[in-house]
Amino acid sequence: MKLRLNLATSPQANNRPFLLAATLAGAVGLVALFLLSRAAYVSWQAQSELRLQTARWETQIRGDQLQYQQLEAYFRGPAAKQVLDRSAFLNSLIDARSFPWTRIFMDLEQTLPPGVRVVSISPRLKNGRAEVELEVGASSDESKIEFLKAMETSRMFSGLIVKGERQPQQPGAGDKIVLDLTVWYSTT
Repeated sequence: MKLRLNLATSPQANNRPFLLAATLAGAVGLVALFLLSRAAYVSWQAQSELRLQTARWETQIRGDQLQYQQLEAYFRGPAAKQVLDRSAFLNSLIDARSFPWTRIFMDLEQTLPPGVRVVSISPRLKNGRAEVELEVGASSDESKIEFLKAMETSRMFSGLIVKGERQPQQPGAGDKIVLDLTVWYSTT
């Protein structure tokens, strides 16, 4: 038979449950540390790929900005300005050649009342619209008023501005009144 005697001055404490719990907590902590370290490493690898892509994009953006500045400086230069002026001039010539003369004369023919005739016509294209300066001769005040009313109610002509009214310089033409006016013509 075995007898257990404690000869110590104080009884021996049982530390087994604490050691078991501490070992278990340490093992769980090590497993958690391993899992979190692995997740951090995978995240770092993914972010390093993103950092490389970001660095490539930033390099490309800097190159594009430099190219933009060079192009902007070129287009502000005298050679480009000369080309742009020449192209604007050529475009104005093309616009002048493409002015619908037949259509404006047909619309004027429908608008002109008896006793009114067009002495001169001068169109100018401005911002895609045609500003037409007209010099119109009228045989009487009534025909002049009819013409102005017809121009104001016309769908093709708008923005009528009468610049002046005068007596004709050549009395043999049959006109008693000559009107100088500006009107917008719809080319659409």
